[in-house]
Amino acid sequence: MRIVAALGGNALLRRGQKPDASVQEANVRRAVAALAPLVGEHELVVTHGNGPQVGVLALQSASDPRLTTPYPFDVLGAQTQGMIGYWLLQAMQNALPGHQVASIINQTLVEAADPAFGDPTKFVGEVYTREEAEQLATERGWVVKPDGEGWRRVIGSPRPQRVVETRLIRLLLDSGAVVVCAGGGGVPVVRDPLGQLRGVEAVVDKDLTSAVLAEALDADFLLVVTDVPNVMRDYGLPTQTPIRRETPSGLRALDLPAGSMGPKVEAVCRFVEITGATAAIGALDDAADILAGDAGTIVTPSGTYEPWRPWTRLGPG
Repeated sequence: MRIVAALGGNALLRRGQKPDASVQEANVRRAVAALAPLVGEHELVVTHGNGPQVGVLALQSASDPRLTTPYPFDVLGAQTQGMIGYWLLQAMQNALPGHQVASIINQTLVEAADPAFGDPTKFVGEVYTREEAEQLATERGWVVKPDGEGWRRVIGSPRPQRVVETRLIRLLLDSGAVVVCAGGGGVPVVRDPLGQLRGVEAVVDKDLTSAVLAEALDADFLLVVTDVPNVMRDYGLPTQTPIRRETPSGLRALDLPAGSMGPKVEAVCRFVEITGATAAIGALDDAADILAGDAGTIVTPSGTYEPWRPWTRLGPG
């Protein structure tokens, strides 16, 4: 199969961990240990989030007295692509000797008039208490919102239309390389009246970008890995239960928060609805088990799933 695996930013920096390079590199090695075994039988594209990391860089930039203005979020997004892409590239190369691995910086085209610019929902950066978050909002002009038991900064997250470098990614994938790309949802860009690209102040949701990319690459499976094993029905209630199999319409009927699980569900539903292929949401360590049908929330047009076997591509006879 051709698989697009989307790693959450929180899989690379867990809640409560210090954003030290050594901590994140250890998490990257764990992520690669879960994904590398897929390469023996499948083509693999790895995308990744950057919410915690881009927030750290934004805070550093805003606190640097040498800068007239902080670096804009498109530039910060490119920085995180280089940083996390380097860690993933090196870990993949070490885990897969003899395999070609490519890590590239991508731009994601968005619409300049997207209403998300006026209604920020994308969480970035570290978790604060309400008092800390409100103080930072006053001092730095941030917009902050509750995220679970804590508070975090939010910025606009326009819908991705296309990964600009899709053809290059396909070329690398067709050559047999494992490709790390579309980090942080890609650097958000728009086209001006002359058709030229320019960056915008936003962070694109990496799961939605991954769905757009997976569709463009004719992927067979979109795997969204996160820090929970399943999407839950009646989440937070005594009646909550894990969802094992579901259709896009069934998942869309759930009332899920826009800043966390909501975009993941939207991404897998969009991919399945448009392509008729398979998508799943689950825990990173369960990646192989999800493909085998033994873990995660698996989404198909019919709500059933037949695990992939090496001979399923051979057709009749």
